[in-house]
Amino acid sequence: MTDNAPPPAMLAKAETLVEALPYLQRYAGATFVVKYGGHAMGDPELARDFAEDVVLLKAVGINPVVVHGGGPQIGSMLKRLGVESRFVDGLRVTDAETAEVAEMVLAGKINKEIVGWIGAAGGRAVGISGKDAGLVVAEKIGGKRAPNPDSGIERHVDLGFVGEPVRVDRKIIDTLSSAGIIPVIAPVGLGVDGHTYNINADTMAGAIAAALGASRLFLLTDVAGVLGKDGALLTDLTPADIGRLREDGTISGGMIPKLDTCVTAVEAGVDAAVILDGRVPHAMLLEIFTRRGAGTLVGRG
Repeated sequence: MTDNAPPPAMLAKAETLVEALPYLQRYAGATFVVKYGGHAMGDPELARDFAEDVVLLKAVGINPVVVHGGGPQIGSMLKRLGVESRFVDGLRVTDAETAEVAEMVLAGKINKEIVGWIGAAGGRAVGISGKDAGLVVAEKIGGKRAPNPDSGIERHVDLGFVGEPVRVDRKIIDTLSSAGIIPVIAPVGLGVDGHTYNINADTMAGAIAAALGASRLFLLTDVAGVLGKDGALLTDLTPADIGRLREDGTISGGMIPKLDTCVTAVEAGVDAAVILDGRVPHAMLLEIFTRRGAGTLVGRG
């Protein structure tokens, strides 16, 4: 090596860019839908990393669309207001008062914070909710069966203003993306009955990814991905694999609805869905632009 050779750290960066080249070429012009949530949202450093990743994607010709959650923040605000939270199968029972607080937190505080992070990273973002321009039409989710806390006898529980997407009109997303703007979407939708419904952010992201024919759906969460019985990360799964893992108990609890979202999105035309640990700095970039990847990818098989 000559005296004027670049230092190893600079060479490593150059090699990283070379490794990323085929992926940059592959995804140029593609749409990525990213569900952003979990504890990463409450960490300023991770929030900056996330914003930088999204801005970088836009800069290299990929169209990112961000759908965010906010369950812990809603819970915190309800607690401050003295409103008790109840959950059934992971869904918050949402009466009129809770729905109003949820919309205020999701479409207001959190949505604009993310827009601000993206702006600080050099990008351009606009915050909207599913109610804007008829983006998402929702319908009320049917009630759930849950045990009575006193008797233990199962009863029907009305979840209130909790909905699921039944129709997505992509025009506002296309308009923003073509103008060089990153859409940041709060999981709130307007029902055909005129009521506002709170929608699970994973479900919202999956429905939007399907409507856009996205190349990737990313679900950023608080776990490394899907783990096998030996604790090792399962990097590639098909819907058939997921069915077998459910049957033998390898996957359970909160991972099941996330994988259901992935399978639904893939079967609806999304190329692949990925469950990623949002606590890992730049996890999306590691997944997209390196050979090894960083999470669990669900493909069509």
